[in-house]
Amino acid sequence: MNRLLLACIITISFQPLFAQSLLLTQLKQHITYLAADELEGRQTGSKGERLAYEYISKYYQQLGLKPVGDNGTYIQAFPFTIKANPHDTIVVIKDTSAKTAHNIAAYLDNGAATTVVIGAHYDHLGYAEYGNSLYAGTEHLIHNGADDNASGTAAVLELARILKSSTAKKNNYLFVNFSGEELGLYGSKYFVEHLPIGIAPINYMLNLDMVGRLRNDGGLALGGVGTSPSFTSLLNHLASDSFAVKKTESGVGPSDHTSFYLKNYPVLFFFTGTHSDYHKPSDDVEKINFQGEANVINYLVTIVDSLDNKGKLVFTKTKNEDNKETPKFKVTLGIMPDYVYNGTGIKIDGVSDGKPAAKAGMQTGDVIIALGKMKVTDMQSYMTALAAHKKGDSVKAKVMRDGKVKKLNVTF
Repeated sequence: MNRLLLACIITISFQPLFAQSLLLTQLKQHITYLAADELEGRQTGSKGERLAYEYISKYYQQLGLKPVGDNGTYIQAFPFTIKANPHDTIVVIKDTSAKTAHNIAAYLDNGAATTVVIGAHYDHLGYAEYGNSLYAGTEHLIHNGADDNASGTAAVLELARILKSSTAKKNNYLFVNFSGEELGLYGSKYFVEHLPIGIAPINYMLNLDMVGRLRNDGGLALGGVGTSPSFTSLLNHLASDSFAVKKTESGVGPSDHTSFYLKNYPVLFFFTGTHSDYHKPSDDVEKINFQGEANVINYLVTIVDSLDNKGKLVFTKTKNEDNKETPKFKVTLGIMPDYVYNGTGIKIDGVSDGKPAAKAGMQTGDVIIALGKMKVTDMQSYMTALAAHKKGDSVKAKVMRDGKVKKLNVTF
Protein backbone atom coordinates (compact mmCIF):
# COMPACT_ATOMS: atom_id res chain seq x y z
CA MET A 1 0.00 0.00 0.00
CA ASN A 2 1.16 3.54 -0.75
CA ARG A 3 2.88 4.94 2.35
CA LEU A 4 1.20 8.34 2.04
CA LEU A 5 -2.23 6.73 1.69
CA LEU A 6 -1.52 4.48 4.68
CA ALA A 7 -0.47 7.48 6.77
CA CYS A 8 -3.69 9.31 5.86
CA ILE A 9 -5.83 6.31 6.82
CA ILE A 10 -4.04 5.97 10.16
CA THR A 11 -4.44 9.69 10.86
CA ILE A 12 -8.17 9.66 10.06
CA SER A 13 -8.72 6.58 12.23
CA PHE A 14 -6.71 8.02 15.09
CA GLN A 15 -8.46 11.41 15.29
CA PRO A 16 -11.73 10.25 16.97
CA LEU A 17 -9.74 8.20 19.49
CA PHE A 18 -7.49 11.17 20.23
CA ALA A 19 -10.51 13.47 20.63
CA GLN A 20 -12.10 11.13 23.18
CA SER A 21 -8.84 10.65 25.03
CA LEU A 22 -8.37 14.43 25.26
CA LEU A 23 -11.97 14.89 26.45
CA LEU A 24 -11.52 12.34 29.23
CA THR A 25 -8.20 13.89 30.27
CA GLN A 26 -9.68 17.37 30.41
CA LEU A 27 -12.76 16.27 32.36
CA LYS A 28 -10.58 14.59 34.97
CA GLN A 29 -8.41 17.69 35.28
CA HIS A 30 -11.37 20.06 35.67
CA ILE A 31 -13.36 17.99 38.16
CA THR A 32 -10.32 16.99 40.21
CA TYR A 33 -9.46 20.66 40.73
CA LEU A 34 -12.99 21.98 41.25
CA ALA A 35 -13.81 19.25 43.78
CA ALA A 36 -10.52 19.51 45.67
CA ASP A 37 -10.47 20.27 49.40
CA GLU A 38 -8.54 23.46 48.58
CA LEU A 39 -11.77 24.99 47.22
CA GLU A 40 -13.68 24.05 50.38
CA GLY A 41 -16.89 23.14 48.59
CA ARG A 42 -17.22 26.29 46.44
CA GLN A 43 -19.77 27.93 48.72
CA THR A 44 -21.45 30.96 47.13
CA GLY A 45 -19.45 34.13 47.76
CA SER A 46 -16.55 32.29 49.42
CA LYS A 47 -12.81 32.08 48.79
CA GLY A 48 -13.48 28.68 47.19
CA GLU A 49 -15.89 30.31 44.76
CA ARG A 50 -13.17 32.79 43.82
CA LEU A 51 -10.60 30.05 43.21
CA ALA A 52 -13.16 28.28 41.01
CA TYR A 53 -14.06 31.33 38.92
CA GLU A 54 -10.40 32.17 38.45
CA TYR A 55 -9.76 28.66 37.11
CA ILE A 56 -12.80 28.76 34.82
CA SER A 57 -12.01 32.25 33.52
CA LYS A 58 -8.43 31.28 32.74
CA TYR A 59 -9.64 28.32 30.69
CA TYR A 60 -12.01 30.51 28.67
CA GLN A 61 -9.16 32.94 28.10
CA GLN A 62 -6.94 30.12 26.83
CA LEU A 63 -9.70 29.17 24.39
CA GLY A 64 -9.80 32.73 23.10
CA LEU A 65 -13.43 33.34 24.03
CA LYS A 66 -14.72 36.87 24.45
CA PRO A 67 -15.29 38.01 28.07
CA VAL A 68 -18.80 39.46 28.48
CA GLY A 69 -18.91 40.04 32.23
CA ASP A 70 -18.38 43.28 34.10
CA ASN A 71 -15.83 45.81 32.84
CA GLY A 72 -14.39 43.62 30.11
CA THR A 73 -13.89 40.59 32.37
CA TYR A 74 -15.53 37.15 32.40
CA ILE A 75 -17.03 37.87 35.85
CA GLN A 76 -20.54 39.17 36.56
CA ALA A 77 -20.96 40.14 40.21
CA PHE A 78 -24.38 39.97 41.86
CA PRO A 79 -25.74 40.50 45.39
CA PHE A 80 -27.34 37.82 47.54
CA THR A 81 -28.61 37.42 51.10
CA ILE A 82 -28.80 34.15 53.00
CA LYS A 83 -32.23 33.11 54.24
CA ALA A 84 -32.65 30.11 56.52
CA ASN A 85 -34.63 27.20 55.13
CA PRO A 86 -36.90 25.89 57.91
CA HIS A 87 -36.86 22.41 56.37
CA ASP A 88 -33.08 21.96 56.59
CA THR A 89 -31.83 19.44 59.14
CA ILE A 90 -28.55 21.35 59.50
CA VAL A 91 -28.71 25.14 59.52
CA VAL A 92 -25.72 27.07 60.87
CA ILE A 93 -26.13 30.67 59.71
CA LYS A 94 -24.10 33.29 61.55
CA ASP A 95 -24.21 36.15 59.04
CA THR A 96 -27.29 37.30 57.11
CA SER A 97 -25.81 40.51 55.74
CA ALA A 98 -25.77 41.27 52.02
CA LYS A 99 -22.99 39.48 50.17
CA THR A 100 -21.56 39.32 46.65
CA ALA A 101 -21.30 36.27 44.38
CA HIS A 102 -20.10 35.86 40.81
CA ASN A 103 -21.31 34.38 37.54
CA ILE A 104 -18.87 33.70 34.69
CA ALA A 105 -19.73 34.40 31.04
CA ALA A 106 -17.73 33.77 27.85
CA TYR A 107 -18.94 34.37 24.29
CA LEU A 108 -18.14 32.55 21.06
CA ASP A 109 -19.21 35.01 18.36
CA ASN A 110 -19.87 33.30 15.04
CA GLY A 111 -21.54 36.38 13.58
CA ALA A 112 -24.90 34.58 13.73
CA ALA A 113 -28.33 36.10 14.33
CA THR A 114 -29.03 34.09 17.49
CA THR A 115 -27.17 32.78 20.53
CA VAL A 116 -27.33 29.43 22.32
CA VAL A 117 -26.69 29.58 26.07
CA ILE A 118 -24.89 26.57 27.55
CA GLY A 119 -24.74 26.74 31.32
CA ALA A 120 -24.15 25.01 34.64
CA HIS A 121 -23.84 26.12 38.23
CA TYR A 122 -20.40 25.84 39.78
CA ASP A 123 -21.22 26.61 43.41
CA HIS A 124 -21.85 23.94 46.05
CA LEU A 125 -22.43 23.71 49.82
CA GLY A 126 -19.04 24.46 51.33
CA TYR A 127 -19.15 23.17 54.92
CA ALA A 128 -22.98 23.28 54.77
CA GLU A 129 -22.87 26.47 56.80
CA TYR A 130 -25.97 27.71 54.96
CA GLY A 131 -27.84 24.41 55.19
CA ASN A 132 -29.07 22.09 52.40
CA SER A 133 -26.87 19.17 53.50
CA LEU A 134 -28.23 15.63 53.85
CA TYR A 135 -25.22 14.61 55.96
CA ALA A 136 -26.41 13.18 59.28
CA GLY A 137 -23.08 13.32 61.13
CA THR A 138 -21.83 15.98 63.49
CA GLU A 139 -18.28 16.43 62.16
CA HIS A 140 -17.62 19.70 60.28
CA LEU A 141 -16.84 18.34 56.78
CA ILE A 142 -16.30 19.82 53.32
CA HIS A 143 -18.98 19.08 50.72
CA ASN A 144 -16.82 18.95 47.58
CA GLY A 145 -19.68 18.48 45.11
CA ALA A 146 -17.83 16.52 42.43
CA ASP A 147 -21.05 15.50 40.72
CA ASP A 148 -23.01 18.49 42.02
CA ASN A 149 -21.88 20.38 40.08
CA ALA A 150 -18.21 20.20 39.21
CA SER A 151 -19.36 17.65 36.62
CA GLY A 152 -21.69 20.09 34.85
CA THR A 153 -19.12 22.87 35.07
CA ALA A 154 -16.46 20.66 33.47
CA ALA A 155 -18.92 19.71 30.74
CA VAL A 156 -19.54 23.37 29.87
CA LEU A 157 -15.79 24.04 29.70
CA GLU A 158 -15.28 21.13 27.32
CA LEU A 159 -18.29 22.05 25.22
CA ALA A 160 -16.71 25.48 24.80
CA ARG A 161 -13.52 23.86 23.54
CA ILE A 162 -15.36 21.48 21.19
CA LEU A 163 -17.80 24.03 19.77
CA LYS A 164 -15.04 26.54 19.10
CA SER A 165 -13.83 24.28 16.28
CA SER A 166 -17.27 22.94 15.33
CA THR A 167 -18.85 23.44 11.90
CA ALA A 168 -22.15 24.39 13.62
CA LYS A 169 -21.78 28.14 13.06
CA LYS A 170 -25.38 29.31 12.59
CA ASN A 171 -25.66 30.20 16.27
CA ASN A 172 -23.30 32.03 18.58
CA TYR A 173 -22.57 30.35 21.91
CA LEU A 174 -22.66 31.91 25.35
CA PHE A 175 -21.04 29.75 28.04
CA VAL A 176 -22.23 30.65 31.54
CA ASN A 177 -21.26 29.28 34.94
CA PHE A 178 -23.71 30.32 37.63
CA SER A 179 -23.17 30.75 41.35
CA GLY A 180 -25.88 30.82 44.01
CA GLU A 181 -27.83 27.91 42.51
CA GLU A 182 -27.80 25.88 45.71
CA LEU A 183 -29.24 28.84 47.63
CA GLY A 184 -32.14 29.38 45.23
CA LEU A 185 -31.04 30.03 41.62
CA TYR A 186 -29.64 33.43 42.58
CA GLY A 187 -27.05 33.58 39.80
CA SER A 188 -29.24 32.53 36.88
CA LYS A 189 -32.09 34.77 38.03
CA TYR A 190 -29.72 37.72 38.07
CA PHE A 191 -28.17 36.76 34.75
CA VAL A 192 -31.44 36.68 32.78
CA GLU A 193 -32.30 40.11 34.23
CA HIS A 194 -28.86 41.49 33.30
CA LEU A 195 -27.89 39.88 30.01
CA PRO A 196 -24.50 40.88 28.60
CA ILE A 197 -24.51 43.81 26.19
CA GLY A 198 -23.54 43.04 22.61
CA ILE A 199 -24.70 39.45 22.30
CA ALA A 200 -27.23 38.35 19.70
CA PRO A 201 -30.73 37.38 20.96
CA ILE A 202 -30.96 34.09 22.84
CA ASN A 203 -32.27 31.15 20.83
CA TYR A 204 -32.40 28.43 23.50
CA MET A 205 -30.64 27.34 26.70
CA LEU A 206 -28.98 24.02 27.64
CA ASN A 207 -28.37 23.32 31.34
CA LEU A 208 -26.09 20.60 32.75
CA ASP A 209 -26.54 19.77 36.42
CA MET A 210 -25.12 16.54 37.88
CA VAL A 211 -24.02 14.68 34.73
CA GLY A 212 -21.11 12.80 36.28
CA ARG A 213 -22.70 9.66 37.66
CA LEU A 214 -24.18 7.85 34.64
CA ARG A 215 -25.15 4.38 35.83
CA ASN A 216 -24.84 1.04 34.11
CA ASP A 217 -28.44 1.26 32.86
CA GLY A 218 -27.56 4.50 31.02
CA GLY A 219 -30.38 6.46 32.62
CA LEU A 220 -30.36 10.09 31.43
CA ALA A 221 -33.10 12.50 32.46
CA LEU A 222 -33.82 15.14 29.85
CA GLY A 223 -36.12 17.92 31.01
CA GLY A 224 -37.75 20.78 29.11
CA VAL A 225 -38.50 18.72 26.00
CA GLY A 226 -41.91 20.37 25.70
CA THR A 227 -40.53 23.92 25.65
CA SER A 228 -40.09 23.85 21.86
CA PRO A 229 -41.61 21.71 19.08
CA SER A 230 -38.11 21.46 17.61
CA PHE A 231 -36.91 19.59 20.71
CA THR A 232 -39.79 17.12 20.56
CA SER A 233 -39.29 16.42 16.86
CA LEU A 234 -35.52 16.00 17.12
CA LEU A 235 -35.42 13.88 20.27
CA ASN A 236 -38.13 11.54 19.01
CA HIS A 237 -35.81 10.62 16.13
CA LEU A 238 -32.43 10.91 17.82
CA ALA A 239 -31.46 7.47 19.01
CA SER A 240 -28.54 6.74 21.34
CA ASP A 241 -27.00 3.42 22.27
CA SER A 242 -25.41 5.01 25.33
CA PHE A 243 -28.57 6.14 27.13
CA ALA A 244 -32.01 5.18 28.30
CA VAL A 245 -33.44 8.69 27.98
CA LYS A 246 -36.31 9.69 30.24
CA LYS A 247 -37.91 12.79 28.77
CA THR A 248 -40.10 15.25 30.66
CA GLU A 249 -41.84 18.23 29.13
CA SER A 250 -41.80 20.84 31.89
CA GLY A 251 -39.45 23.78 31.64
CA VAL A 252 -39.52 24.20 35.42
CA GLY A 253 -37.17 22.23 37.66
CA PRO A 254 -34.75 22.62 40.58
CA SER A 255 -31.92 24.09 38.50
CA ASP A 256 -30.89 27.13 36.47
CA HIS A 257 -32.78 26.37 33.25
CA THR A 258 -35.93 27.44 35.15
CA SER A 259 -34.77 31.07 35.17
CA PHE A 260 -34.50 31.02 31.37
CA TYR A 261 -37.78 29.19 30.83
CA LEU A 262 -39.60 31.81 32.90
CA LYS A 263 -38.26 34.41 30.44
CA ASN A 264 -39.80 32.43 27.55
CA TYR A 265 -36.66 30.75 26.23
CA PRO A 266 -36.74 27.07 25.17
CA VAL A 267 -34.63 24.98 27.55
CA LEU A 268 -33.19 21.48 27.88
CA PHE A 269 -31.97 20.09 31.19
CA PHE A 270 -29.44 17.21 31.32
CA PHE A 271 -29.19 15.11 34.51
CA THR A 272 -27.84 11.60 35.19
CA GLY A 273 -29.74 11.15 38.45
CA THR A 274 -29.39 11.41 42.19
CA HIS A 275 -27.44 9.00 44.38
CA SER A 276 -26.64 8.24 48.00
CA ASP A 277 -23.84 10.86 48.01
CA TYR A 278 -26.14 13.72 46.98
CA HIS A 279 -25.53 16.80 49.16
CA LYS A 280 -23.13 14.87 51.37
CA PRO A 281 -19.36 15.13 51.97
CA SER A 282 -18.97 11.82 50.10
CA ASP A 283 -19.72 13.36 46.68
CA ASP A 284 -16.07 13.10 45.60
CA VAL A 285 -14.16 12.84 42.33
CA GLU A 286 -13.34 9.14 42.80
CA LYS A 287 -16.99 8.29 42.12
CA ILE A 288 -17.31 10.17 38.82
CA ASN A 289 -18.03 8.12 35.69
CA PHE A 290 -15.83 10.06 33.29
CA GLN A 291 -16.65 7.95 30.23
CA GLY A 292 -20.34 8.34 30.99
CA GLU A 293 -19.97 12.12 31.21
CA ALA A 294 -18.04 12.14 27.94
CA ASN A 295 -20.98 10.28 26.37
CA VAL A 296 -23.39 12.93 27.67
CA ILE A 297 -21.23 15.67 26.13
CA ASN A 298 -21.11 13.88 22.77
CA TYR A 299 -24.90 13.48 22.86
CA LEU A 300 -25.32 17.18 23.56
CA VAL A 301 -22.98 18.08 20.68
CA THR A 302 -25.15 15.96 18.39
CA ILE A 303 -28.23 17.88 19.55
CA VAL A 304 -26.53 21.24 18.95
CA ASP A 305 -25.38 20.13 15.49
CA SER A 306 -28.87 18.89 14.62
CA LEU A 307 -30.48 22.19 15.65
CA ASP A 308 -27.96 24.34 13.78
CA ASN A 309 -30.15 24.66 10.68
CA LYS A 310 -33.44 25.15 12.53
CA GLY A 311 -33.18 28.92 12.92
CA LYS A 312 -34.90 30.62 15.85
CA LEU A 313 -36.74 27.97 17.83
CA VAL A 314 -40.39 28.42 18.75
CA PHE A 315 -41.03 28.63 22.51
CA THR A 316 -43.87 26.65 24.07
CA LYS A 317 -45.20 26.91 27.61
CA THR A 318 -45.46 23.60 29.42
CA LYS A 319 -47.64 22.16 32.16
CA ASN A 320 -46.96 23.08 35.79
CA GLU A 321 -44.95 26.15 34.84
CA ASP A 322 -46.40 27.97 37.83
CA ASN A 323 -46.59 24.83 40.00
CA LYS A 324 -50.36 25.24 40.47
CA GLU A 325 -50.90 21.57 39.73
CA THR A 326 -48.23 20.37 42.16
CA PRO A 327 -49.87 18.86 45.28
CA LYS A 328 -48.95 20.37 48.62
CA PHE A 329 -48.14 17.93 51.39
CA LYS A 330 -47.33 18.05 55.08
CA VAL A 331 -45.52 14.73 55.40
CA THR A 332 -42.40 13.18 53.97
CA LEU A 333 -41.51 9.55 53.36
CA GLY A 334 -37.76 10.11 53.58
CA ILE A 335 -36.63 8.63 50.28
CA MET A 336 -34.48 9.79 47.38
CA PRO A 337 -36.45 9.00 44.19
CA ASP A 338 -34.67 7.66 41.13
CA TYR A 339 -35.47 10.41 38.64
CA VAL A 340 -34.20 8.49 35.61
CA TYR A 341 -36.28 5.36 36.30
CA ASN A 342 -38.48 4.59 33.28
CA GLY A 343 -40.77 1.95 34.81
CA THR A 344 -44.11 2.21 36.60
CA GLY A 345 -43.97 3.48 40.17
CA ILE A 346 -41.26 5.34 42.10
CA LYS A 347 -37.91 3.60 42.39
CA ILE A 348 -36.02 4.35 45.60
CA ASP A 349 -32.47 5.60 45.11
CA GLY A 350 -31.79 6.20 48.81
CA VAL A 351 -33.47 5.96 52.21
CA SER A 352 -32.90 8.52 55.00
CA ASP A 353 -32.18 7.11 58.43
CA GLY A 354 -34.92 7.64 61.01
CA LYS A 355 -37.58 8.66 58.47
CA PRO A 356 -40.89 6.82 57.84
CA ALA A 357 -39.55 4.83 54.88
CA ALA A 358 -36.58 3.51 56.86
CA LYS A 359 -38.75 2.65 59.86
CA ALA A 360 -41.14 0.77 57.55
CA GLY A 361 -38.28 -1.30 56.12
CA MET A 362 -38.07 0.26 52.65
CA GLN A 363 -34.76 -0.30 50.88
CA THR A 364 -32.76 1.22 48.05
CA GLY A 365 -33.96 -0.43 44.84
CA ASP A 366 -37.55 -0.93 46.01
CA VAL A 367 -40.24 0.39 43.66
CA ILE A 368 -43.22 1.99 45.40
CA ILE A 369 -46.43 1.03 43.58
CA ALA A 370 -49.03 2.00 46.18
CA LEU A 371 -49.29 4.27 49.21
CA GLY A 372 -52.45 3.89 51.26
CA LYS A 373 -55.43 3.51 48.96
CA MET A 374 -53.68 5.22 46.04
CA LYS A 375 -51.70 3.62 43.26
CA VAL A 376 -48.29 5.12 42.57
CA THR A 377 -47.38 5.12 38.89
CA ASP A 378 -45.17 8.21 38.56
CA MET A 379 -43.91 11.27 40.43
CA GLN A 380 -47.22 13.12 40.15
CA SER A 381 -49.25 10.26 41.64
CA TYR A 382 -46.61 9.80 44.36
CA MET A 383 -46.92 13.45 45.39
CA THR A 384 -50.73 13.19 45.27
CA ALA A 385 -50.56 10.17 47.58
CA LEU A 386 -48.31 12.04 50.04
CA ALA A 387 -50.64 15.05 49.96
CA ALA A 388 -53.54 12.86 51.11
CA HIS A 389 -51.89 12.19 54.48
CA LYS A 390 -50.94 14.10 57.61
CA LYS A 391 -48.47 13.54 60.42
CA GLY A 392 -49.46 10.56 62.57
CA ASP A 393 -51.31 8.68 59.80
CA SER A 394 -50.50 4.98 59.39
CA VAL A 395 -50.97 3.42 55.96
CA LYS A 396 -50.13 0.28 54.01
CA ALA A 397 -47.54 0.66 51.28
CA LYS A 398 -46.77 -1.76 48.46
CA VAL A 399 -43.31 -2.04 46.97
CA MET A 400 -41.82 -4.27 44.31
CA ARG A 401 -38.68 -6.01 45.58
CA ASP A 402 -36.85 -8.73 43.66
CA GLY A 403 -39.85 -9.17 41.40
CA LYS A 404 -42.34 -9.67 44.26
CA VAL A 405 -44.88 -7.37 45.91
CA LYS A 406 -44.07 -6.62 49.53
CA LYS A 407 -46.50 -4.91 51.91
CA LEU A 408 -45.10 -2.53 54.53
CA ASN A 409 -46.62 -0.45 57.33
CA VAL A 410 -45.75 3.25 57.07
CA THR A 411 -46.37 5.78 59.85
CA PHE A 412 -45.86 9.44 59.01
